[in-house]
Amino acid sequence: MRTQVAIIGAGPSGLLLGQLLNRAGIDNIILERKSGDYVLSRIRAGVLEQGMVGMLEEAGVAERLHEEGLVHDGFALAFNGRRHRIDLHTLTGGKTVTVYGQTEVTRDLMRAREAAGAVTIYEADDVRVDGFDGDHPKVLFVQNGMSQSLDCDFIAGCDGFHGISRQSVPEGAISEFERVYPFGWLGVLADVPPAAHELVYANDARGFALCSMRSATRSRYYVQVALDERVEDWSDDRFYDELRARLPQDVADAVVTGPSIEKSIAPLRSFVAEPMRFGRLFLAGDASHIVPPTGAKGLNLAASDIRYLFDGLREHYLDKSDAGIDAYSQKALSRIWKAERFSWWMTSMLHRFPSQSPFEQRMQLAELEYVASSVAASTSVAENYVGLPY
Repeated sequence: MRTQVAIIGAGPSGLLLGQLLNRAGIDNIILERKSGDYVLSRIRAGVLEQGMVGMLEEAGVAERLHEEGLVHDGFALAFNGRRHRIDLHTLTGGKTVTVYGQTEVTRDLMRAREAAGAVTIYEADDVRVDGFDGDHPKVLFVQNGMSQSLDCDFIAGCDGFHGISRQSVPEGAISEFERVYPFGWLGVLADVPPAAHELVYANDARGFALCSMRSATRSRYYVQVALDERVEDWSDDRFYDELRARLPQDVADAVVTGPSIEKSIAPLRSFVAEPMRFGRLFLAGDASHIVPPTGAKGLNLAASDIRYLFDGLREHYLDKSDAGIDAYSQKALSRIWKAERFSWWMTSMLHRFPSQSPFEQRMQLAELEYVASSVAASTSVAENYVGLPY
C-alpha cells in the first residue's frame, strides 16, 4: 500500500487532519489500533475554542455542531461562597467558546471520512514506524493476522500519550517535561439539566469542583479526589452530596440529581515532549503534550497542532514549499507552552494540594480576588480561555 500522508490514530486530531487533507486533495490513510466503537466510547473534553470551531467549519463538519452546540459568552469562578463571571464576549472583543462533546466531534469526522470514501484501518495490531529519518518512511502493521506495509511521504503521529509514535523517536533526540499532580478528577455524566447555563469552576476548602455540561439536558460534573480513591466507593448520592458541599449555595440548590451514565477518575498531569518533528515523522496532540483539564485546553491544543501541520503539508504539496513543515515544531510549541502555563495556573489556583499551608491557601484566594477585581486580570483569563490566536 502507498499513500502521501500516513496518520496513526483515529481520534479527533488524526481525523481532523485527514479530513482537511482530503478536502485539499492530499491522499491519506489512518491507522487505529482500536475499533471505531471503542474510539467513540471515550468520554472526554467538551469546550471548543472559537479557532477550533472555525477549523471544523473549514473541514465541512460543523453543521451538527452549530445545531446542537451551546455557545457560551462566559464562565464563573466560585470562591468564598460567591461567583465571579468572566465575560468572555466583552473582554475579548466578541469571542466565545462552544460546548460540544469530543465524542460528537469524533462522530462527525468519522461520518465525513466514510462519506468521502477515505481509508481508515481499525484494529491495526503491532503498528511500527520505520525509515522516517530518510526519504522513504513506512508504517508496518498487522491486520487480520497478516503483516502489512504502508509506504508514505510523511507520518503524522496522532496516537496519544501511550502511542507508538513518540516511543519510536531515538533516545536522546527528544526532551520531556512533566508535572504530575497529587490528585485526580472524579467525573460523573448524567442526563439531567445543568446546574448553571455556563461552566462554574469552584475553589473550596473541601477541594475543587466543576459544573459543566454536554448539552441542555446532559450534565458533566467533577470533584477533586485523592489519587488512591476508587470509583466503586462513590455512589451517585455520595458524589452529589460532595459536589453540592463545594459549590456556592445558589448553584448547589440548582443541582438536579440523576443516575450516572458514566463515572471515572482521571489523574492530572502537565507534559510536553519536544521537538515535534523527526525527519518525516510529526507528533501532534496528546502524543506530544498533555494538560490538566482545568483550562479546557487539551482538545483545542490538538486542533492547533493540526492547524500548523495541515498548513505545512498543504504548502508542501500544493505550493512546493517546505517552509511550513520546517516551522511546524517551533510554531506549535510556542502556543503549547502558553496553554500549558494557563492550565497549570488554573489548576494551581483552584485545587487543594495535600501539602498546602494556610499561607498558600490565602494566596489562592488573593489571586481569585485579584482576578475578580481587576479588568486587566479578567481579560488575561478570558483571552487564554477563548484561545490564543494561531
